[in-house]
Amino acid sequence: MKQLVLDLGAEPAHSLDTFQVGENAELAHLMHQFAQRASREHFAYLWGDSGAGKTHLLQALAASPGARYIPFDAAEDQFVHADDVSLYLLDDCDRLSPQRQIDAFALFNQIREHGTYMVSTGPVPPGVLGVREDLRTRMGWGLVYQIKGLSDDEKIAALTQAAEARGLTLSASVLPYLLSHFKRDMRSLATMLDALDQYSLETQRPVTLPLLRDLLLQENQQSESKE
Repeated sequence: MKQLVLDLGAEPAHSLDTFQVGENAELAHLMHQFAQRASREHFAYLWGDSGAGKTHLLQALAASPGARYIPFDAAEDQFVHADDVSLYLLDDCDRLSPQRQIDAFALFNQIREHGTYMVSTGPVPPGVLGVREDLRTRMGWGLVYQIKGLSDDEKIAALTQAAEARGLTLSASVLPYLLSHFKRDMRSLATMLDALDQYSLETQRPVTLPLLRDLLLQENQQSESKE
C-alpha cells in the first residue's frame, strides 16, 4: 500500500462563500459590500481569536479586482496608495513593526483622502491594541466587528455539510472525536476532512473512528519526525 503523505499545513482556497457565518451574518454581509466597494463605510476593523476567520476574510476579499492583501511584514511599498488599488487589506496589525506602524498610519490617511477602502484585523479591539495611539485612532475610524467563533454544534454541522458535498459518508463518532483530539479552528478541521477523504480512498476503508485514529497517529508521527 502506498504511504499517504499528509499535508495538513496546506492553505485551502479562501472565498466569502466558504466563510462559516455562524453568528456573523451582519459581518458577512458587510464583507460582500466591501468586495463590491458598495459600503457606505470605507473602513472596517475585525478582531477575534486566532482561527476565527480574520485572514480567511481578508484573503477572500483579496481575490476581488483592485484589492491588495498586506501582511504585517510586507515591504514598505505595499503601504503606499496606488491608483489601481481600491481596497487595502491589512492583516495582523498587532504584529506591525514600529516603522510599519508609521507606514500604516500614512496609508490610512491616503485612503481617506482618495475615498478608497480598508479592512484591517487584530486579536483585540483597536482601543487596546498594542500599537501607537494615532494608529489605534485610525483603526477605529469605521466599523469594528468581533468575529464570533462557531460552537461545536455549528462546526459539526458545517463539516457534515462539507463531507456531504464531496460524497463522503462519516460515521457518527468521527467529528465529535476530531473536535476533541485535533486543532479546533475551522481551517485545520476542513484540511483534516480533506485528508480523511484522501486516506479513505488510499486505503479503501470507510471513514470511521479507527480510520481517523490511524490518520491522527500518522500526523503526529510526521510532526515529531520534523522536530
